[in-house]
This record gives sequence, structure tokens and C-alpha cells, in this order.
Amino acid sequence: MKKYIVLCAGICLAMLLTGCKSSESAYKKAYEKAQAQSQTQQPVVNTPVVQAETPVVTPVVTKPANQTRVTDNLDNITVRQERVSVINGTGLSNFSVVVGSFSVIANAEGLQQRLKNAGYPAQVVKNEDRNMYRVVATTFATKGEAVQSRDELRATYPDAWLLYYTR
Repeated sequence: MKKYIVLCAGICLAMLLTGCKSSESAYKKAYEKAQAQSQTQQPVVNTPVVQAETPVVTPVVTKPANQTRVTDNLDNITVRQERVSVINGTGLSNFSVVVGSFSVIANAEGLQQRLKNAGYPAQVVKNEDRNMYRVVATTFATKGEAVQSRDELRATYPDAWLLYYTR
């Protein structure tokens, strides 16, 4: 039985090595045939080229990104409504921009001091329900002004959000 298996494997191996081999003469014949066909073809007659009219395109005027900022549809801007009390600051208007929330007051006061050094009228407020200290960078009477301030602050504080102050 082993002899038949070895014999069959040898025959298969011999067929694989000799049967699928391409010869150099086959490539030579194909090359000669292509040469003969290219010599018998008729020369191409030059026809006049008709140029299509080029369409007139209005030049594109580019504007810097800072000139195209539009804040519209203020009803879709999310605002959190929380009951807070002012811990350190002058007082809140209706809409405030919160840039940080901390459970430790020292961390909140540290961020408040950095904001004051940067020129913001920062305040610390406390949400008694959640026991969190919120750092308010700016506060405004209207939602539109608060949204604009929040968008500017998001360059430095990407998680800035709007707070609606309920008394």
C-alpha cells in the first residue's frame, strides 16, 4: 500500500514540474506575431482636432474662518438648569459659562484664579444637590452672548457648557 502512495505522489510531482512550464519559444512566437501585426496595420490618418469651448468659471473668493462664524438657532443650544449659590464672586446673571466642576473647593478656586489672571471675571458657585463646585468664567443676561463666550472659551476649555441660573 505504501508503494502505491509513494508511486502516485512521484507521478503527481513529475506532472507538476513538467506540465505547467512555459517555454521560451512560446514567448518568442507571441512576440513575432505581434511584430507582424504591427507592420501590416494601415497608418493612422491625422484628422483635425476640434477644441471644445472652455467653460467660464467664476473665481472662488476665500474668506478666513473667523469671518464666517454664525450663531443662529439659539433654541437648539443645550443649557443646564441648576440651583446654585455663589461661593466666591460678584453674582450671576441668567446665563453663565461653566468651564470646570470640582468636588473640592480648593481645585475650583485654583481654576478661578487662573481665569482671573487671564482677564475673566471668574466665580465659584456650588450646586448643593450634587455637592459640586462649578467654576463660572463669564455670565450674561442673554443666551446669545453666553453662547458666543462659550464658543471662544472652548478653544482652551473644550468641555465648557452653559448654565441657566435659577434663584
